[in-house]
Amino acid sequence: MNDVAAVPVSRRTIVVDGLVTGFLEAGEGDPVVLLHGGEFGAEAEFAWENTIAALAGRHRVLAPDLLGFGRSAKVVDFVDGRGMRIRHVARFCAALGIGSACFAGNSMGAVMLLTDAVSDAPALPVSRMVTICGGGEILRNPHSDALYEYDATLPAMRRIVEALFHDPSYPADDGYVRRRYESSVAPGAWESIAAARFRRPASEDPAAVASPAAPRSEPAYDRISVPVLVVEGEHDKLKPPGWAAEIAARIPGGSSVVVEGAGHCPQIERPEIMNKLLLDFFAG
Repeated sequence: MNDVAAVPVSRRTIVVDGLVTGFLEAGEGDPVVLLHGGEFGAEAEFAWENTIAALAGRHRVLAPDLLGFGRSAKVVDFVDGRGMRIRHVARFCAALGIGSACFAGNSMGAVMLLTDAVSDAPALPVSRMVTICGGGEILRNPHSDALYEYDATLPAMRRIVEALFHDPSYPADDGYVRRRYESSVAPGAWESIAAARFRRPASEDPAAVASPAAPRSEPAYDRISVPVLVVEGEHDKLKPPGWAAEIAARIPGGSSVVVEGAGHCPQIERPEIMNKLLLDFFAG
């Protein structure tokens, strides 16, 4: 890990409702929970290694590996996969005595936060939240295809890294690509993420053939009752320009910011900007 070197960081494992859960912990103070993205090879360390040290100077920082990723259990719920992960994070917080916390999520982690916040009965103990490059539309292009069509090879992982970052030095860095690749092919890792993308083939039984998907309804962002900062990467290859401001305008008291020179993971590419944004926002 990079910036966390100056701050003691514990790599811990606990069992939450029978599921092994790996996480990183550092610092003391009001808690902050960090939720990583959902690409193949994702885990808490990769998403937040440039963030933890800066936040740990003021906060108790907890960064769990979400179910299916990193050192956490490789399980899939084919009916409500996102809901299972949300409930698991809620139970993780309860197990560690977290009754209220600031949250930040990147990509899938941000979508989890928004999904829970607009639900009838939010499960996560969120007091303030920052959603980074998650929510709204995902563009269909070769970069999003790279995230969904991963075949567990180094060249395919390089395409994922290229999709995530604006700076070409990331996909050009063989060591960085290999780190993510090795995480993606750990026992059960590729299988659990690939399985979550399975779709049942059409049956010969006409009654079993799925009808065309109905247009997805827009989330009820006006239900959100906590302060929210929506972060957009200026050069995000997976999102249309201006999406963050559109979502923030629908959240009572919501705000948005565009991080210059960043792609889909601003907290990795532009940590000096993101760390200040997070600290200032969490301080209220």
